[in-house]
Amino acid sequence: QPGGPPVFVVPRGLADWFHDRGIRNVHSVGWWQHHRTGVLDVVGVPARHWSGRGMFDRNQTHWSGWVLASGGVSVYFAGDTGYSSDFVDIGERLGPFDLALLPVGAYAPRDFMRDQHVDPGEAVRIHQDVRAQQSVGIHWGTFELSDESLDAPMGDVPLALQAAGLAPTALRLLRHGETLTLRAPQP
Repeated sequence: QPGGPPVFVVPRGLADWFHDRGIRNVHSVGWWQHHRTGVLDVVGVPARHWSGRGMFDRNQTHWSGWVLASGGVSVYFAGDTGYSSDFVDIGERLGPFDLALLPVGAYAPRDFMRDQHVDPGEAVRIHQDVRAQQSVGIHWGTFELSDESLDAPMGDVPLALQAAGLAPTALRLLRHGETLTLRAPQP
C-alpha cells in the first residue's frame, strides 16, 4: 500500500534468510504462485539457474523469474536464466506481456554458461516464447562476468533479431543512463 513499509516477495525457501536479517514483511512464493500486494499481482515463475546464499545451500531454494501485473499492464522479468521450455509455458499461462526484461549478457563460453545464462539468440527466443510486445535487455555491460566483451550484446542482439525476422526495436538495449518511456496499452 502507498507509503507503507516495503514488501518483499521472494522465491520459495528464502523467507528465513530475510527473517534472520530482521526483515519481516516477507512473502515467499513457489513457481506459479501469486501474491497480491495492493494493486500489484506478483507471480513467481520458473527460471533455470542454480541458487545459493551461502557455502552449503546450493540449490536448496527456488530461483525465480517474476511476472508483475497491475491495471491491465503485465511485465515479465526473467532475471538470470538459461534457456528452457519453461518460457513457452510462461507465455501460454500468463502472457502475452506488454514488456519483458530479458538477460542478454554473460553467455560465453556457451559450454560453461549455457545452464545459467542465455545468449542473445536465446533471449530473442524467450521474447517470442513469452509473447512480449516489447523487450529490454538486462544483465549486460556492467561487470565482466564471462568471456565476451562488455559491449558484445550491442552487436549480437541486433544480429539475433535479424536472424529471427524481428524488428530491431523488438528487444532494445539501453546505454548506461539511458531511459525509455513506455506507454500503457490503451483499452
